[in-house]
Amino acid sequence: MATQPDTNFPTHEHVFLGASHDENARRTLWVVALTAVMMVGEIIAGYITGSMALLADGFHMATHAGALSVAAAAYAYAKRHARNPAYSFGTGKVGDLAGFASAMVLGLIALGIGVESVLRLFQPITVAFGEATIIAIIGLGVNIASAFLLSGGHHHRHSHDHHHGHDHGHSHDAHAGDNNLRSAYVHVLADALTSVLAIAALLTGRYLGWIWMDPVMGIVGAIVIARWSWSLMRDTAAVLLDTTDDHVADEVRELVEAPGDARITDLHVWRVGPDAHAAIVSVTGVSDGETIRTRLQPVHELGHLTVEVR
Repeated sequence: MATQPDTNFPTHEHVFLGASHDENARRTLWVVALTAVMMVGEIIAGYITGSMALLADGFHMATHAGALSVAAAAYAYAKRHARNPAYSFGTGKVGDLAGFASAMVLGLIALGIGVESVLRLFQPITVAFGEATIIAIIGLGVNIASAFLLSGGHHHRHSHDHHHGHDHGHSHDAHAGDNNLRSAYVHVLADALTSVLAIAALLTGRYLGWIWMDPVMGIVGAIVIARWSWSLMRDTAAVLLDTTDDHVADEVRELVEAPGDARITDLHVWRVGPDAHAAIVSVTGVSDGETIRTRLQPVHELGHLTVEVR
């Protein structure tokens, strides 16, 4: 069977960064700075006062600061190399790679919290309730401020299309699929959760004598954080492995085949950036690819379209 691919291939770029890439990068940097300041403050105060609680929380914050720094570095790298021809479909998935790594770190943190909590459940230790409560409240305040910074973006959407041999239709939703921002946000939420659970455990321990609440709350927090980690790891892995987006694929198939004069023989749809998908569509029944490109104009998720007519 003869294959008639599109032959008009003008020079074009493969820049599939999210519409809010720069804004999200700035927000992440602010959270990194805020977390780093809190981390340094707690470690210094821990050494000065001899408080192991302060030191432990300070080094715990260091792991989150490291993960958030990876997210910030991913934004910078993706933009710096956005037009590098070495990346066939651009650097839109760098954030997903960073998100996957961040999810793994989050999973290790959950494991560490869980193991330590189980050990403390069977071997209780003396807790400085007053001092530890103050630390947890300050940490919660920092987490709330960080969460506000990361979620304060507004949603907007716009699209623009270029119809050539390769079709580029870009659609942008501020946080639609930015797994890098999501990973930073989940780290902040994880810290906020541990702070809330710690405050509850410390207050019940101090006023009701329920010493066991501290490790129990730790176990609860570890389970919740592990679930967040798994969810983030699953979603980022799907993007990195070019999993088919069934929603977009179904829409493409419906628009192409609805008139009844064309049939899709091969279809590939995958994500190439936070707001963009790529598609390769092989069809029979029509004589030119322009017909197919026209039918697929409503699919604004498509950032890169290749049509093959057989």
